[in-house]
Amino acid sequence: MQKMGKKFTILIFKEIVLEKSLEILQKYYKHSNFRGKQEEIINRLIVEKKHCLVLMPTGAGKSVCYQIPALMFNGGTVVISPLIALMQDQVDALKKKNIPAAFINSTVNSQQKEKRLRDFVEGKIKLLYVTPERFRKKDFVEKIKTANISLLAVDEAHCISEWGHDFRPDYSRIAEFRQLLNNPLTIALTATATPEVQVDIISKLGLTKNEIKIFHEGIERPNLRLEAVDVYDEKETLAQIYSVLDKYKGPGIIYFSLIKKLEYYSQIIGDKGYRHGLYHGKLEAQRRKSIQRDFLEGGQNLILATNAFGMGIDKADIRFVIHSEVPSSIESYYQEIGRAGRDGKDSLCMMLYNQQDLYTQMEFIKWANPDSNYYSRMYDLLKNNLEAVNSMGFEFLREEMSFKDRSDFRVETVLAMLDRYGVTEGSVENSSLQLVSELPFELEDEKRLKEKLMTDNKKLLSVVNYFKSETCRRVFISDYFGFPGEKPCGNCDVCTMIENLN
Repeated sequence: MQKMGKKFTILIFKEIVLEKSLEILQKYYKHSNFRGKQEEIINRLIVEKKHCLVLMPTGAGKSVCYQIPALMFNGGTVVISPLIALMQDQVDALKKKNIPAAFINSTVNSQQKEKRLRDFVEGKIKLLYVTPERFRKKDFVEKIKTANISLLAVDEAHCISEWGHDFRPDYSRIAEFRQLLNNPLTIALTATATPEVQVDIISKLGLTKNEIKIFHEGIERPNLRLEAVDVYDEKETLAQIYSVLDKYKGPGIIYFSLIKKLEYYSQIIGDKGYRHGLYHGKLEAQRRKSIQRDFLEGGQNLILATNAFGMGIDKADIRFVIHSEVPSSIESYYQEIGRAGRDGKDSLCMMLYNQQDLYTQMEFIKWANPDSNYYSRMYDLLKNNLEAVNSMGFEFLREEMSFKDRSDFRVETVLAMLDRYGVTEGSVENSSLQLVSELPFELEDEKRLKEKLMTDNKKLLSVVNYFKSETCRRVFISDYFGFPGEKPCGNCDVCTMIENLN
């Protein structure tokens, strides 16, 4: 009888939670119903007070899963996010909905940081977005520990795993952060995590698989047409691009791996009369922001870009995404094609496969995985010549480390990893680089570094296997991410070919 009463109470509570969460969804997000597993995840957090790992395709509404509970809990929600631009976009979007949110990162001055943190501790801000590196700051840690925190949301959770495609060392300290925050209810979210990475995420959160429930929606984007086309040369590449541009009149993105190639194709496509914008990481920040805004607001329909373009691109009507060169992994490919067709309408995702592109990606992988000797040499160079580094910048570093080979990106890789591991502060660009810590064991362990190189090469091999696959492309991607049993989609080039043969 007592059990029956408890079940009835939970049922009533669920009804109240659903009613309240739907009210918030309608008021702030202008939707009348939840999508996919959103309602189930929100119930798990609010009713059951239990942890979640959410694997959802790009554009499927992951942020709603923690933003609505954040508005329903009494305490605040800390959101750990890896990218400054991404958190700025998310906070801007929340403020437009009149949801009290703020971010603290390196772009914010000291006074604003103090005010935002104080407002969060006092309950004036419901959602506070921070990078994981923020927890290195003692003043921040001491203050955040005094806040009433109901929920910790870990966005882009694949960054936790060193086997993920975008590892951030500070993300691997999440269990430590959770302890500092008195082990709050936790939700981790990502669009891309293989079974190995899922296990790593749970472990690095300081949880066991029995304490956390995994929610996944597979690759449920039936409106996306997946195609992979073998191209031999520039002529065939352009022919495929033109055929898509002529057929799909809506907004689209064409991805390139190399800036040099991007600019070359931009010239040809422009001469052919196709108006477009150009986006890559070496453009001035203000210029990048202007191009992105122009695309989002409909002033520009076509963007030629490197993978620097994408985070924060919340545009529903993108009709096509073309990868004109082979991507480095299924993870990055899946994340990028997920920007197409968020409005549910038919959209094309086409990969152009040229054998030569594999050599480019193999070079990238090599430069992204320097050996322990290279790390040691760079550390010693910084230790003994920091004044020269800040005075002469990258030219000096390249001359000393790579003999000015401009295609060798190991200098950038090492500087980024030293920053991520908290070995350095400041930057070469601003002539403010400082050494603040010793070289960590992880960057001196040659065995570990070789394993990482091998993993990255295996990821590239998976892209080759995807192209060569004789089974449904969506099934291939589902299997890769550990969601077996998917039925053929009927909306990819392989399914069409099988259907025609029958």
